[in-house]
Amino acid sequence: MNILIEGAGAIGIALGASMISQNANVSFYASQRTADKLTEGIKRIGIFNHLSFSPDSYEVYTDYNDLPEDSFDFVFVCSKTVANDDISNNLNEHRNILKEGAKIIIFQNGFGNDEPYLRYFDKDEVFCARVITGFSRPERNISEVTVHTEPILLGSLQGADIEVLKPIAEMISKSGIPSEINENLDKFLWAKMLYNCALNPLGAILGVNYGKLTENDYSIAIMNKLIEEIFNVIKAAGYSTNWDKPEEYQDIFYSKLVPDTYNHFSSTYQDISKKQKTEIDSLNGMVIKLGEKYDVDVSVNKTIYNIIKSIEADF
Repeated sequence: MNILIEGAGAIGIALGASMISQNANVSFYASQRTADKLTEGIKRIGIFNHLSFSPDSYEVYTDYNDLPEDSFDFVFVCSKTVANDDISNNLNEHRNILKEGAKIIIFQNGFGNDEPYLRYFDKDEVFCARVITGFSRPERNISEVTVHTEPILLGSLQGADIEVLKPIAEMISKSGIPSEINENLDKFLWAKMLYNCALNPLGAILGVNYGKLTENDYSIAIMNKLIEEIFNVIKAAGYSTNWDKPEEYQDIFYSKLVPDTYNHFSSTYQDISKKQKTEIDSLNGMVIKLGEKYDVDVSVNKTIYNIIKSIEADF
């Protein structure tokens, strides 16, 4: 199996190491700075079993024109969501690198990230993943698995046959990180949206980990309102998730989900710390987009979104 990993960040390196451990042929598409560091090898460390591979275990590319033709069975999109337009355009313009029947799997935060790819590829070629495992990158060639609460889920938002994803889920699981295929991925992606939209931007704004956000009434009040607005959007837009009411979700959010990931600092926090653009448009920005479309009040999400955008304006 030949796999191209778009984006050699924390999750890209972790999944690349996972696939190499299961004898897949892995290629990374990376920035030049990251590509230079990958010449030292890659490591997956943290709460699951550790993996380490020398640079002769994989290929690294920085130019699409250098990618071999008719090579890849799967493309894992592990970049930040801000790169989706560029990646989808490049994959379309360089279709010759893909084998017949190749599949794209999007391992990103947010909802609707398949839309840029569906401009060029059929619905049975584009899939999504729900990743609620936490990753960080202490060095450019090292991924640390920091927290884990539920399996990585692979599926389709377009009703495509997901059995083709079963070998990938099995390989990720055998590498040490639990993974499954799921027919109701939209429900789980909205569950992750509830989690990320409540925690990611607020943790970044206040400069604290997830757990600290649950330790005073003021941040709890903000998160509760964010969650309530998202539930209203889910209902108005005709989607569903695993809870009928925001109170049901809040119970598990405060009793299990946040405690399980107490010490984690959000990807939004990490991006802002590095003065990088965040994925806020695919998170609270998507809630706002749907809220405006279906005439739902999302004023607290707008406020949080605008604060993050104000911080980004200086980057």
